Amino acid sequence: MPLTFTLDPAVTPALRDGVLGLWTDVSNAGGAVGFVAPVTREDIRPELVRHLVAMAEGRHRLLVGYDAAGEVAATAFFSFNTHRLMKHWVWLYTVMVHPRQQGRGHGRDLLAAAADAARGFDGIDAIRLGCRGGHGLEDFYGSCGYKEVGRVPAAVRVAPGDDRDDITMLLPLT
Repeated sequence: MPLTFTLDPAVTPALRDGVLGLWTDVSNAGGAVGFVAPVTREDIRPELVRHLVAMAEGRHRLLVGYDAAGEVAATAFFSFNTHRLMKHWVWLYTVMVHPRQQGRGHGRDLLAAAADAARGFDGIDAIRLGCRGGHGLEDFYGSCGYKEVGRVPAAVRVAPGDDRDDITMLLPLT
């Protein structure tokens, strides 16, 4: 069953708890979304609060994918640039699909919905995102139209002796 995507949903306790649960479950399943398992909701809560504050200030926007039961099943945050020479593209952060929803094409649907949303943002010509090497994410994003435009070897330290590349991907919208 397809997900239903909503840009800028109302920030309710249910949405907050849904995103927090998703982020925790994705992290604990090994997802490369800023944390290393094992994590708790309380480990992630301060980062979610920072995202919500940035949304309230107009610096971030949120795209949410809901499953048939109305539960949060996927997210992507947009972050707008403040530098006057870089306002023509946005960052896409915290791109997640719940582990029980993976393998159904929802990741592709989420990225397509993100591209459609970004095309509606005034003056935005491209989306950039960063991903951690070692997961094959660059191949997935590449299959969705993103191009690798940068790579910093061993820039992400997952654990002592486990350094991963920091990969930057770009999707032109025009």
